[in-house]
Amino acid sequence: MATTLKGKWALILGASSGFGESCALALAQAGVNICGVHLDRKGTLDHVEEVIQKIKKTGSKACFFNVNAADPEVRKEVLDKMKEHLEGKSIHVVMHSLAFGTLKDFVGEDEKLSLSQKQMDMTLDVMAHSLVYWVQDLVWRKYLSTGSKVFAMTSAGGHSVWSTYGAVSAAKAALESHVRQLSFELAKKGIAVNALQAGVTDTPALRKIPGHEQMIEFTLQRNPGGRLTLPDDIAQTIVALSTLENHWLTGNVIRVDGAEDIVG
Repeated sequence: MATTLKGKWALILGASSGFGESCALALAQAGVNICGVHLDRKGTLDHVEEVIQKIKKTGSKACFFNVNAADPEVRKEVLDKMKEHLEGKSIHVVMHSLAFGTLKDFVGEDEKLSLSQKQMDMTLDVMAHSLVYWVQDLVWRKYLSTGSKVFAMTSAGGHSVWSTYGAVSAAKAALESHVRQLSFELAKKGIAVNALQAGVTDTPALRKIPGHEQMIEFTLQRNPGGRLTLPDDIAQTIVALSTLENHWLTGNVIRVDGAEDIVG
């Protein structure tokens, strides 16, 4: 059975661009109020304001926080402020779409060109471990309840290789492991946790990867659908899955890539 989304709340980590932005707008169109966490500098704040205004034009509420989502103290402050907006309601959708990590080879030509321990730790903390810490606090504060859905964005990079992508690949693999463990622990609470594996998508995060032009060209030749994945492909999937009343679909890595990853 399907449930109406109107009046429910979503928390989107990484809400100002790429997958997070598209999901925020699609959920708002479905009547969901959006709490967005993002980290933007002055040059991109005008775009963030455009996203907020688009959400409000749908009739949904929007509260955005320009902060570092991986900072424990910041997380506490955001959750404290969210309490005022929720007005006793639970959060129906949580989306983890944080894309901030170091792109370096593990073993470069010299030490300066190689990934450091600090960079490895930071990449995994932001792109993987932060999912666990946010979900912990959301559960302990009773912001999640039976029927809540948690989604985390992963990629084929979690089980394949690309130059300079090693730390991010490790983060995606860890993220998928965290999704499995969280789904196992939260099943009795009726909270579903799944990862969505997007195909190659032209987002700001992709454009930071050295060689992304070749990656796009290769994907266009490889994908059976003959195109890249779009942020809206992910957004519409999350909207559809969020309407499901049952919580039995949990612990999965769900491909949303037009069969791209299964092509040899």
